[in-house]
Amino acid sequence: MSKNPSITFKYVNEFPGTLKMPHFIEEFIIKNNIKSVFEIGAGANPTISSDLVNRLGISYTVNDMVIEELEKANPIYDRNISDLCRDDISDEFVKTYDLVFSRMAGEHFYNARNLHANVLKLLNNKGYSIHCFSTLYAFPFLINKLVPDWIGERLLALIHPRENYYQHGKFKAYYDMALGPSSKMIKFFVSQGYIINEYVGYYGHPYYDRFPLIRSLEVRKAKWLIKHPVPLLTSYALIILQKV
Repeated sequence: MSKNPSITFKYVNEFPGTLKMPHFIEEFIIKNNIKSVFEIGAGANPTISSDLVNRLGISYTVNDMVIEELEKANPIYDRNISDLCRDDISDEFVKTYDLVFSRMAGEHFYNARNLHANVLKLLNNKGYSIHCFSTLYAFPFLINKLVPDWIGERLLALIHPRENYYQHGKFKAYYDMALGPSSKMIKFFVSQGYIINEYVGYYGHPYYDRFPLIRSLEVRKAKWLIKHPVPLLTSYALIILQKV
């Protein structure tokens, strides 16, 4: 499968990385008989609810590099305080998990090579790694990368405000290896020691919703790109990896 990974391009309404992610991960856990899960950057907002963790009978570890974020989460979850972009994995976590995943955290990885190497260490043999993330070079995310944080915060509040800034803070974006399914990205993940089961690029985004004319142009552009895909112009991506 690493020689011929499933590469597809879709419209953003099919992207599972935001509101659809809990159901997507639940289905994946059941289908693949997952027993142990590690969520990168979950912080205050684990994807799977505590009730569902109990019902599925799985162990679920939430990770963040900021203890204050983890303290906002339900204490039922196991906690891992570490920066996977920098820290080495302690022996107690090596080959512990059937699934390691991230939800809209990929843009915050400042050393993607080190992070994905650490994920490989966390995984059991044949374990899975799933990442849903925003990508360059979609215009809103390119701006997010280039402008100072305080300007980005104000722009976000203007065009796409969040309901709960305490529970859903904005964090610095780096976009290191946060791209659609280009040949560069495929080679990167294979070189890290993964099989690529699926890699999907998504076109379109919600950041122009307050501006109807611009939004209609964005929708037309996105639908054209689905038929004539350019990997470097995706807005989001989903990748499903497996440890060799």
